[in-house]
Amino acid sequence: MDSILPAYRDPLFSILLIVSLSLIISLVTYAWGIYQQQKEKSTLHKFLEKFDTKECALDTTTMPYDDAIFKPLALLANAFENSGEYHKSINIYLYLIKHTDNQVDKSDLMERLGRTYLRAGFLERARTIFSEILHKQPRKPKILYELGIVYEMMREYDKAQEVIEPLQTLGEKTSEFEKFLEFEKISSDKNILPEQKIELLEKLVDKEPALYRPTLTLFFRLDIKKAWALIDKRSLHSVLDILWFLPYSQLDLDIIRLDKRLMTIYYAKGHLQEPLRESGIFAIDMLASGRMSGYEDGDLIFSYLCKKCKQNFPLSFTRCPNCLAINTIEVEEDIAQKSPQTNYSLL
Repeated sequence: MDSILPAYRDPLFSILLIVSLSLIISLVTYAWGIYQQQKEKSTLHKFLEKFDTKECALDTTTMPYDDAIFKPLALLANAFENSGEYHKSINIYLYLIKHTDNQVDKSDLMERLGRTYLRAGFLERARTIFSEILHKQPRKPKILYELGIVYEMMREYDKAQEVIEPLQTLGEKTSEFEKFLEFEKISSDKNILPEQKIELLEKLVDKEPALYRPTLTLFFRLDIKKAWALIDKRSLHSVLDILWFLPYSQLDLDIIRLDKRLMTIYYAKGHLQEPLRESGIFAIDMLASGRMSGYEDGDLIFSYLCKKCKQNFPLSFTRCPNCLAINTIEVEEDIAQKSPQTNYSLL
């Protein structure tokens, strides 16, 4: 025993021992890292198997993978997404996620996949993807916000509101989203009486004027008198389509006759006989002029522009179908010839 002890006191032996231990630790760490990487890759593949679909027209099952095709395929997937061919886009994203070893690219593709599912209306799949991303990277405000959108569209408003606090913690402004969720929650709650809804929404629109248009639309369903009382004469253009498509039975002529702009709108529509052209809205004043000259076949057609992404849509929206922005709608009208059936309401 005494002959062995001096060896431990030898500096060279100590250095060799430390080096050996370091090498062993490095090898074990490296091996563990490879094991974890393989395990994570296997787990991801099993996770993505849930989203495999044979509905896609693009077959990637026998396509050999090479790093050189990554960028062209990613661009192709994006083009498919922008053209609305979501199944093809999803198929390519799944293929690239499974085959690329670049963690940054993989993370970016997962986010794109989740957004494509969201835009395509596959809400449960989008929720699963976003939840998986946040499980590994919780400090991603954009993904948190999009998860909130998913819950909102699924009408799970309490869960949507749960993303507000982490967003605020990350320094994000959430006031507009909070008010919008509150509006959606109140308007869809069947346990709230119509008069209670009106009271709650009147207070809400005072705090968030951007909700004026959807609130007015809902009021015309709940209480016509309250709806006319809510009309802001300074914002007639923003709700022109709502006013234009109202049936005659829902008009409040007492309120209309107190405002020349409203009178001009309904003279142009053919509901009033007093000739006026003082709306300040070009298309309305042109229709009114035509009617004063005896031409009564004029009408309006409407389209809806998102002020954020500049996309145009044939139907009204509160959240843009393309970029998912809130309250960015701009009503655009054009003169057209009256069709046989135009007496319908957007409400």
